[in-house]
Amino acid sequence: MTQTTGADTSGSPFLAEVKDAVTPRATLLVTGVVILHLLFIASYVGALHDPKPKDVPFGVVAPQVAAQQTVTRLANLPGDPLNPRALPDAATARAQILNRDIDGALLINPSGTTDTLLVATGGGRVLATTLENLVSALEKSEARTLRTIDAAPADPQDANGLSSFYLTVGWCVGGYLCASIMTISSGAGRPTPRRSVIRLIAMALVAIVGGLGGALIVGPVLNALPGSIAALWGLGALIIFAVGAATLAFQAIFGMAGIGLVILIIVILGNPSAGGALPPPLLPPFWRDIGPALPPGAGTWATRSIAYFNGNDMTSALLVLSAWAAAGIVVTLLAATLRAGGSTSKAPQAAKTL
Repeated sequence: MTQTTGADTSGSPFLAEVKDAVTPRATLLVTGVVILHLLFIASYVGALHDPKPKDVPFGVVAPQVAAQQTVTRLANLPGDPLNPRALPDAATARAQILNRDIDGALLINPSGTTDTLLVATGGGRVLATTLENLVSALEKSEARTLRTIDAAPADPQDANGLSSFYLTVGWCVGGYLCASIMTISSGAGRPTPRRSVIRLIAMALVAIVGGLGGALIVGPVLNALPGSIAALWGLGALIIFAVGAATLAFQAIFGMAGIGLVILIIVILGNPSAGGALPPPLLPPFWRDIGPALPPGAGTWATRSIAYFNGNDMTSALLVLSAWAAAGIVVTLLAATLRAGGSTSKAPQAAKTL
């Protein structure tokens, strides 16, 4: 007489093996990864596949009547590529470019047929080239010629002006990877207030070291980026800590899913909108609008300001990064405190039921 066991052997062995190999939790995680990688493709291609200038801040220097005529003509170009304004003289145009108020300026010569275009490759070679091509075509249509002067030139070893962007991306990667490792490494339990404070302090130390390392690599080691080493160090530390603190905050609220949210915000949305490969005026509206509010965009803008624009127009970027850092600290500690409070309140109830 045969005896039956508790195991169900009526199903397919292969299906049983599949269920054992790909658990429901693994299926959920894989589904999340598939969604993220599709969003990655959509975000990067959507932002970068068809660059068109839109409302580029642009100055015009000319005698009063000619200046107004030129401003009107530039403002009425199809697609609104430029946002022109009349400026009193060439010195003002240069000052506004260095202050990052405008991205270029046309100096009209009233006594000749050769005009001058001021650009700033330090703010992105692609944008400077786009302005040169656009204005050259307009000048040619009026039988005039154009010479171009770079008012804020990118370093010769900073190919396409991308070193600022890659440096910022490296700092951001360091921030979210270090924070993620601290929480998912072996023995790292759920965050408590004390553990969260320790992780934030560790993140600050990582930020100090990583900020200095990045500044030294792009500066004296590779000579890829000019600018103050101390200023880049401070900026790098702020970027790393801001991203790291935000990562700890997302993980404190959402657990492992918080890592996916950080990748969505920093990598999928933040990197293509940062103004690195394409400066902000060349990005589509959605990415142009969100870029300055995210750490990669704020960091890239501030890094370029330090390298090529005498540190001008950095206040907004620094406030954005500081806000991410402060919010990360507050949310991380608050989430840990609330969770600790909930755990202690359940303990007496469990004791009463015994």
